[in-house]
Amino acid sequence: MQKILIIEDDISFCKLLEKFLTKHSFSVTTSFSADDARIMVKKEIFDLILTDLRLPDTDGISLLSEFKSTHPQIPVILMTGYSDVTTAVKAIKNGASDYISKPFNPDEVLLVINNTIQNNEVQLPLKKETSKTRKKAELKEYVQGISPESKKLSEHIQLVSPTDMSVLIIGESGTGKEIIAKSIHQNSPRKNKNFIAVDCGAIPKELAASEFFGHLKGSFTGAISDKIGYFEAANNGTLFLDEIGNLSYENQIQLLRALQERKIKPVGSNKEIEVDIRIITATNEDLREAVKNGDFREDLYHRINEFSIHSPSLSERGADLMIFAEFFLDKANTQLNKEVIGFSKEVVRIFQNYPWPGNLRELQNCIKRSTLLTSGDFIEATVLPMEFFQQEVTKSDSLSLSKNEKEAIELALLKTQNNKSEAAKLLEITRKTLYNKLKLYDLN
Repeated sequence: MQKILIIEDDISFCKLLEKFLTKHSFSVTTSFSADDARIMVKKEIFDLILTDLRLPDTDGISLLSEFKSTHPQIPVILMTGYSDVTTAVKAIKNGASDYISKPFNPDEVLLVINNTIQNNEVQLPLKKETSKTRKKAELKEYVQGISPESKKLSEHIQLVSPTDMSVLIIGESGTGKEIIAKSIHQNSPRKNKNFIAVDCGAIPKELAASEFFGHLKGSFTGAISDKIGYFEAANNGTLFLDEIGNLSYENQIQLLRALQERKIKPVGSNKEIEVDIRIITATNEDLREAVKNGDFREDLYHRINEFSIHSPSLSERGADLMIFAEFFLDKANTQLNKEVIGFSKEVVRIFQNYPWPGNLRELQNCIKRSTLLTSGDFIEATVLPMEFFQQEVTKSDSLSLSKNEKEAIELALLKTQNNKSEAAKLLEITRKTLYNKLKLYDLN
């Protein structure tokens, strides 16, 4: 299978091109900046590079010259939305194998790529592999973003993973704190051992000791057999305690003792068991404030917070929105046995204007639902949940005074599939007022 590197800062277009080429049996890697592309080219051998003319950190002509100098064996095709002959000639003179302009003609793209690879004396792949098969093999949980917040997060993960330091992950609900914890584990020397995730908010305080340290049969009512606790199950691996702030004060004392001594005693047993585990914890509340209020032990706080990581909200990492959206679309396609290609321009605009209070979890749920409801190639606004359109209307504040009134009405009609009564309800105006507005804005 031929490997193609796409360098394009328009995330939606880049992912669309990736899906198209993947369906035609190419193995595709994407990069959204020149810096990332340089790293990828050093790590992997590519059969072809497709680079946009205009990138956020350089221009395609300069990058072309650089690649031709460092990797002369790799053919480079330049892409641009500015199709002038002068640029095309300059690109060819600088070593480009060919030049294609946006918007693309699919047949032309395949023809140019195939000809370039053939001319580079590389045979085309004979066996076709579907995008779904490939995605099942390649889909990973941790997604590398391009925003400053995501880059800082990745740097911290890479920095702390090889150590045995206790890590506290702080962030809003739905930001992917468990995924961060798993990534730390998978990049650590303990990666081949167990990763045990525990939701502290779901454990009744009376059963916490049994859940954490295990128990012997008959040690209390309901203990019908021996049980191994989370600590012993995670021995030599990583124990992830989510929402640790929900533990009772008594349970905090038990946890602190186990962390200090690295020994546990199952309920009903006199025998201590030594454990070697790494602790990663997470919270969506301010534990320092909880310490001040006497709700969380200060000594436990310092024990679990040898290194803290901020899990940014989706609103903090806006540049990553469509990267995550495309990732969740691939995941939904695999889970639902669908082949939705991407998102309409209208949906992209709505996504970018929505505040995402539920963060990544809300985005994933929205896309999975929309993928299920989509019968065509693209997710359209008509399959989005109602709250997206309520947000659009709310943003315009007063309809009678809003500059976005016409747009709000159009969105309401789109969502209700032109049902005037339902659109009026959505806009919170009378049907008669809606008809007056339709006449005012010449909307049919």
